[in-house]
Amino acid sequence: MRTRGNLSHTLGKHPRDEDEGMVKPSDGAAEQDEDTSSDDDIGPALPSLTPKKKKRKLPYEKLYISALPSSPRYSKSLMHKEQLSFVIMTPFTEFLITSSIDGVVKFWKKNAVGIEFVKEFRAHVGEIKSVSVSQDGRSFATAGVDKTIKIFDVITFDLLALIQVQKVPRCICWVHNRGASLPLLAVAEEDSNTVTIYDGRGESQEPVDSVSNLHKSPVILMAYNNAYDCVVSADQNGMIEYWRPVGDHEKPENVFQYKSTTNLFEFKKAKSVPASITISANGSQFATLSYPDRKVRVFDFATGKLYRTYDESIATLVEMQQAGTALQKLEEVEFGRRLAVERDLENPTIQSKVNIIFDETGHFIIYGSILGTKVINTLTNRVVKVFGKDEPFRALNIALYQGQPQKKGIVTISMAASANPLLQEAEERDPMLVTTGFGKVRFYIFTNDEDITKSERDVQNEKPRHLNAKQQIEAKPAESGTAAVIHTTYGDIHIRLFPEAAPKAVENFVTHSKNGYYNNTIFHRVIRKFMIQCGDPLGDGTGGESIWGKEFEDEFSTLKHDKAYTVSMANAGPNTNGSQFFITTEKTPWLDKKHTIFGRAIQGLDVVHKIENARTYKEKPEEDIKIINISVI
Repeated sequence: MRTRGNLSHTLGKHPRDEDEGMVKPSDGAAEQDEDTSSDDDIGPALPSLTPKKKKRKLPYEKLYISALPSSPRYSKSLMHKEQLSFVIMTPFTEFLITSSIDGVVKFWKKNAVGIEFVKEFRAHVGEIKSVSVSQDGRSFATAGVDKTIKIFDVITFDLLALIQVQKVPRCICWVHNRGASLPLLAVAEEDSNTVTIYDGRGESQEPVDSVSNLHKSPVILMAYNNAYDCVVSADQNGMIEYWRPVGDHEKPENVFQYKSTTNLFEFKKAKSVPASITISANGSQFATLSYPDRKVRVFDFATGKLYRTYDESIATLVEMQQAGTALQKLEEVEFGRRLAVERDLENPTIQSKVNIIFDETGHFIIYGSILGTKVINTLTNRVVKVFGKDEPFRALNIALYQGQPQKKGIVTISMAASANPLLQEAEERDPMLVTTGFGKVRFYIFTNDEDITKSERDVQNEKPRHLNAKQQIEAKPAESGTAAVIHTTYGDIHIRLFPEAAPKAVENFVTHSKNGYYNNTIFHRVIRKFMIQCGDPLGDGTGGESIWGKEFEDEFSTLKHDKAYTVSMANAGPNTNGSQFFITTEKTPWLDKKHTIFGRAIQGLDVVHKIENARTYKEKPEEDIKIINISVI
């Protein structure tokens, strides 16, 4: 039976008695034995008044552990160009989505064995602050420092919509259950105690609801419990609140009645703030990882009572290392190196990328530590597995895939635990644990593959960066690029750029694109069998300026408007280039030597024609067709 209450257990400090990992009985029991029997008595002793405690045991524990990756070493690592921020597995749809500090998002599809790269997006100009996947695994969202929210359709791995917000978003969370017809996305902005709820389809920039009376300080974390249709949120003062995403936003009726009967004030008492909140698969518990006290806490969701506490503070780590009671005794030099990394985690920008997760059963919690990625049975209070304890990285953000049996059928737990080889074959899975590493541009994959070659497991799927950053800057004084993808509300348009023919026009376009200048602008002028024009932040054809703050000169070359899909600068006469540009849909030779050609569309030509054929009024589309953002390649 699960024990509830405020029991604090420090992992690695194992008592020397046979009830290892359990709380020792109080001294009062021993004193009572001494009163009832003298040391001078000769003969058989009376039975102890205190019954011997039974070890807690989780039924089918070995079966549950077998559903985790078996190899303690990572079998493969893959790259982003910059440091990884988040990794997340989508439930049911079985995608791995990774993101990095440069605003890049990558989609990977889980196959029968391993993963396969699907698509990459330059989702944000700058760092991604928060990510969230819906309970049904169909919707994914990112929030960036560029004050935008990007919404993706997971199944089609496509960018659906952009939501522009007033301030930098701090955290986001999908807050609808699996069967909901209307997806809802909750957004908490920096320095605001209000949570804004948007239509998750991205069809409107206006919020559908807001929650403003729950928290007295800015909200920093949110997690949604599908079983209770309830959101758990935390603010920067360590206060925890329960609320429903629709209606009056009160807490559900089937949870605690009074907050005073819960342990939800633990963070306030400890002067700490949660960096991660995760709900178990069945919704019965939630786990947190907080700073600066560095404690892992597991709560019963319905009662709000504290179920388990695990201490990962630096003081405890040092004490355990010196006393020799740690899970693994490290050499002093290695311990010092790892301890320095632990101290670096005090940086708030790093803490926001640390998480804790449950396995599919809810009996185990998984999180990164100084000794590797720990898997803890919260019933027996034991570390049952450690991933990457000898690997050269400190795990931060973790995702787990336990998957579906390769041959689906009705198999009970007792059947699966049996030694029947046919059932074992039917239940064969390909579990996968994915982690980021502190300061690493790679994410690491742990699987059942134990035949690992160190020289082959680190895949070079990205071009290596220049080692000397100063030389890189000196060699590339101006922004440039050879290709770009214009993400529109009608689809993606891929264009090839010509920096040799029009260096200033390309630099202007690339810099504006990376800075988000074109984000959320419209195609303001569309003429069938001629061209589609965009790039004006005012949206009426009268606005926009170059990156230099003034008009720049034309750059004519041997390129001509002799074919459709030519990308050229719009102007108001000679040498009056600003930010606007257009894509032709037919041959337009009369524009030669009048407009600077700096690119050509090579993919998404159907999108160009779809925009071209949109209904217009005085050359302006009746329905806004927007540039969501532009990715430079």
